[in-house]
Amino acid sequence: MIPNTSLEAVSFLERSNSSVEESNKRRMWWEKVLDVEEAKNQLLFSLPMILTNVFYYLITLVSVMFAGHLGELELAGATLANSWATVTGFAFMIGLSGALETLCGQGFGAKIYRMLGIYLQASSIISFIFCITISVIWFYTEPILILLHQDAHISTAAALYMKCLIPGLFAYGFLQNILRFLQTQSVVMPLVVFSLVPMGIHIGIAYSLVHFTALGFKGAPLAASISLWISVLMLGIYVISAKKFEHTWDGFSFESFRYILRDLKLALPSAAMVCLEYWAFEILVFLAGLMPGSEISTSLIAICVNTETVAYMLTYGLSAAASTRVSNELGAGNPDRAKRAVTVTLKLSLLLALVVVLALAFGHNIWAGLFSSSSTIIKKFASMAPFLAISIALDSVQGVLSGVARGCGWQQLAVYANLTTFYLIGMPIACVLGFKLKLYVKGLWIGLICGLCCQAGVLLMITVRTSWTKTDLSVTRDKENPIVV
Repeated sequence: MIPNTSLEAVSFLERSNSSVEESNKRRMWWEKVLDVEEAKNQLLFSLPMILTNVFYYLITLVSVMFAGHLGELELAGATLANSWATVTGFAFMIGLSGALETLCGQGFGAKIYRMLGIYLQASSIISFIFCITISVIWFYTEPILILLHQDAHISTAAALYMKCLIPGLFAYGFLQNILRFLQTQSVVMPLVVFSLVPMGIHIGIAYSLVHFTALGFKGAPLAASISLWISVLMLGIYVISAKKFEHTWDGFSFESFRYILRDLKLALPSAAMVCLEYWAFEILVFLAGLMPGSEISTSLIAICVNTETVAYMLTYGLSAAASTRVSNELGAGNPDRAKRAVTVTLKLSLLLALVVVLALAFGHNIWAGLFSSSSTIIKKFASMAPFLAISIALDSVQGVLSGVARGCGWQQLAVYANLTTFYLIGMPIACVLGFKLKLYVKGLWIGLICGLCCQAGVLLMITVRTSWTKTDLSVTRDKENPIVV
């Protein structure tokens, strides 16, 4: 016969074991939905990258705002110039630096630290060479814009703005390379400070040059150039002086010239990958200008494009997190952990997209009111909100998958995917729906959605079906060729 105390003890143990089993089941179910530890690490990485991206973006945007307050012509010229600068220069610089997400990311994971500084210098040389070519194009902005049937007076103002922004192009190229160098080492928190301080200084510089000197309109782009160079100098001093980079930055070396071609093989596809998507959005704005009531249609598409850009900036941090985690894990020879990181990032991107979509659903009138006081445009934007919700969700997914492509070195595959989905599928559908079926702005955006959907589907298929164990072999530990892509 078992004593009562023993029975109570047995009963207590049974209850404890059952509660532990239930707790384990709940934990296992939750872990299947989301790897909490991985998600936490990625969020801590993503938030600083989002803030950094926003602050650097504001440097050029604030200059446009200061120029715009000088008059309608100045606003039109600065806006056109900023758009032209983004399409022909800034987006290209972002793309070129994407090679470092593969090379430095996998190199850091493989613990070949010295090569990170070599690749940074090689990529900076490439950016400098392309900046020279792009600056020539910028110098002849006026005849190019007139050739594209832009207003002559606005083209003249835009050309003047672009000439003063040329020094900033070189700074922007170096800046993007240093950011990738730091990002692939998961050094992100200091970037918030190093982007916030120049942005704050920039407001003072822009105000002073525009209002307190004879430069006036020219002072706005010159302020942007100065502030971008301040950003480069701050980051450069940080990399050279901080002890944490003593293994990854070994000083300037002529050895970097040996790796230019290797970097270029990834840099050019990476640049094409970024630019093809940027250009697709700009083409929509151009097509809207060919429609009846072009002023309203162009304004409406411009608001939609800006909304999409802001939403993408929020998910950009997750794209950078995906690229860094994947490249680091592949470099370390852990393809399974890389795949797990991708799964977590995709779930987080969908969650973030849901938050943005809900904010858009409840605040679309307020958001549209920031761009225009026209009741017609605000009303039409409300009808575009459901389509924007779909495109934002798709863009958040493809943004993460594009980051995975950069981390794995699949830039060439991504170029083919973007070229096919946007220009052979999305744009033709947009033209047919917008002009032939007379859906106008909605038709254009539905075509873009078709392109984004196909793009996300193709990138997802590449990510799922590619052998990650073979991708891992892109990093070797050969002494003479530390990283072979």
